[in-house]
Amino acid sequence: MKELEKFAGIWHKELTRRDFLRMCLAAGMGMGVSLYLFDVLSRYEAYAAIGEKRGMREALFYEKIGDEAVRCLLCPNQCTLSNGQRGICRVREPLKGKLYTLVYELICAVHIDPIEKKPLFHVLPGSRAFSIATAGCNSRCKFCQNWTISQRAPEETSNQRLSCSNVTASASSNGCSSIAYTYTEPAVFYEYVLESSRIAAGSGIRNVIVTGGKINPEPLRRLCRFIDAANVDLKAFNDKYLREVCAQKLETILQTLTILKQEGVWVEITNLIVPTLNDNMDDIRRMVRWIARNLGPEIPLHFSRFWPQYKLRSLYPTPVATLEQARDIALEEGLQYVYIGNVPETRTESTICPGCKKIVIKRIGYSVLENNILNGACKFCGRKIAGIWK
Repeated sequence: MKELEKFAGIWHKELTRRDFLRMCLAAGMGMGVSLYLFDVLSRYEAYAAIGEKRGMREALFYEKIGDEAVRCLLCPNQCTLSNGQRGICRVREPLKGKLYTLVYELICAVHIDPIEKKPLFHVLPGSRAFSIATAGCNSRCKFCQNWTISQRAPEETSNQRLSCSNVTASASSNGCSSIAYTYTEPAVFYEYVLESSRIAAGSGIRNVIVTGGKINPEPLRRLCRFIDAANVDLKAFNDKYLREVCAQKLETILQTLTILKQEGVWVEITNLIVPTLNDNMDDIRRMVRWIARNLGPEIPLHFSRFWPQYKLRSLYPTPVATLEQARDIALEEGLQYVYIGNVPETRTESTICPGCKKIVIKRIGYSVLENNILNGACKFCGRKIAGIWK
């Protein structure tokens, strides 16, 4: 079948699907094989249609294996691919011994969001983030709220072209202080993020990523040159859960968090608590202790309420009491900024000064009602509040 697919790819430029199907039938290839080739050609036509919109871009971080196969080195999946095969992310494919991204400058989502929605509570409070995404993801989270774009190939999403330079221009013209690479997994549209963030950094606009953290060290360190802040989904502190529910490994995510900290990127962490699956308080305590020991007590931690989504629709929403218990544990273990998300409640969404215990940023939902931070410090007692405030 690989040879047939290769054959289809060669002839696609010269024949229509109908002509090619006729040729197959005339040659006695059989309807089963012909229909397979018809499907292959359909994919090649979609592939070509995408190329017409923005042109393919050779991917970074891969190695050749023989004459035509390649191994992607962007993330720990390290997919080994031959012509016509897609990576697990669905957006990277080799052609004649080179690996290409299929989503360079091709977005499927664009919005202007409050920065608090990322969530980033210690980055430019009350500002707006120009938020973009492409199709694809290198994880398989069964609870994904954006699965209609993250678990799809670019042929299956509604896309528009937005050049790297126009990302910055659009952010600026819409009064956004930052660009957020979000909704899906920024690692899979790495080349787009890298170039867009480089341009934005040169224009004085901040860059933030919202990521599952599944990326190899070398590409991550290169990206960190231009990234100001990251919210990392540390989905559990249990490797079995991460493998079975998210197609991730705990070691990889912890490595990403460590590198971001080393490279000077401001980090906030989100932990989505899913009832019956990752709500073990012993695991949560171990997670909190790791954060305090390896990243520091000033790292904000957001415990987020699960709502039934995607493949976990049979579960119930996280009880508020579970979230409150997790927050109490985090505070007991010395974390200074612990929030509860997806549950509107002023106290657990607001930033409390670790010194005088007064509210320095009062929030309800994504709205900032008060900002009592002056020159990066609590205006009441003068204690420094960690974050990016300018």
